Amino acid sequence: MKELFPLKQVNGYIFSLLLTVVALSVYFFDMSFAMGLTILVVTAFIQAGVQLVVFMHAGESEDKGGIYVHTIYGVVLALLTILGSLLAMIWGYMF
Repeated sequence: MKELFPLKQVNGYIFSLLLTVVALSVYFFDMSFAMGLTILVVTAFIQAGVQLVVFMHAGESEDKGGIYVHTIYGVVLALLTILGSLLAMIWGYMF
């Protein structure tokens, strides 16, 4: 019966709840903007990693290296798009 219990998923769910409580604490404790934003960004990336590995089973296939490379590529592309938008629209740099 022990092998039928999804211990990895339950642990991932509890860890996700813990990360949500940590992110929610930013609201309840009067933190500075920089500290609150840092905590929110770090917990968001950790929670995205937990979701990817535990619930989407990213590391359980034969092509797990390719999945991680594509995920990192997507994150880098998203960050470059956000940075380019900030450069053009807020900071006034035009190419």
